[in-house]
Amino acid sequence: VSTSHLQLAAFVLGTVGWILCTISMGIVDWRVWHVNNTTIISSGIAWVGIWKVCFISYLHVSPGYKEQFCHKFSGYDSFIPHEIYAAQGLMLIAMFTGLLGLAATIFALRNVYMGITHKTLIAPFFLVGGFFYIFAGLCILIPVSWNFYSVTHNQSIAFPPSYYMPSSPEAQEAGAAISVGIVAVILLLLSGTFSLSYRFPMTANTITK
Repeated sequence: VSTSHLQLAAFVLGTVGWILCTISMGIVDWRVWHVNNTTIISSGIAWVGIWKVCFISYLHVSPGYKEQFCHKFSGYDSFIPHEIYAAQGLMLIAMFTGLLGLAATIFALRNVYMGITHKTLIAPFFLVGGFFYIFAGLCILIPVSWNFYSVTHNQSIAFPPSYYMPSSPEAQEAGAAISVGIVAVILLLLSGTFSLSYRFPMTANTITK
C-alpha cells in the first residue's frame, strides 16, 4: 500500500479530469460570438458548441421575458467546420478511454488494498490505466487547441439561414468549455504520469514467486 500513493492520487486526478471532460463536451459555449445585429439575437451574444449553437432572443415571448433558442448539429451538416467534427469524435473517444483508465486503476488499487501480491494483477493495470489517461488527455488537447486557434483567428462558420446566425461574428472569444477542457487535459496527463510511475516492490516473497 505504501508504494501506491501516487497511483491513488492518479485515480483522484483521473476521476476529476474525466468528469471535466464530460462537462466540457456538454457545455455549449466552446466559442462565444459577439454579433451586431440584435434583431433576433437580442443579447448580441451566441454560443457555438460542438453539438449545437444557442442564443437568447426576446421574440415571440411576453415583454420582460427571454428565451434561449438552440439549433442542434447533425452528422449531415456540411457547413460544420472540421474542428467541430473532430471535437465531436475525439471528445467521445476521450470520455470512453478515460473511463477505461479509471476501471483499470480501480482494479489495481482494489488488489493493492486487499493485500493481493501477484504482480500481474497490479502493475500491468496501473500501466494500462496510465496509457488510457494520457491517450484521453491527448484526445481532448487536439480539439481544444484547434478550436482555440479558430477563436483567436476569428474564423467564420457558414450557418444556413434557418439558424438566424451570421456567417462571421464581430468578435469571438473562447468559452468556458475550452477552459474546462484545458484543466481536464492537465489532470489526465498528470494522472497518466503518476500511474505509469508505479514500481512493484521487490521483496523476498515476490522474488521466490
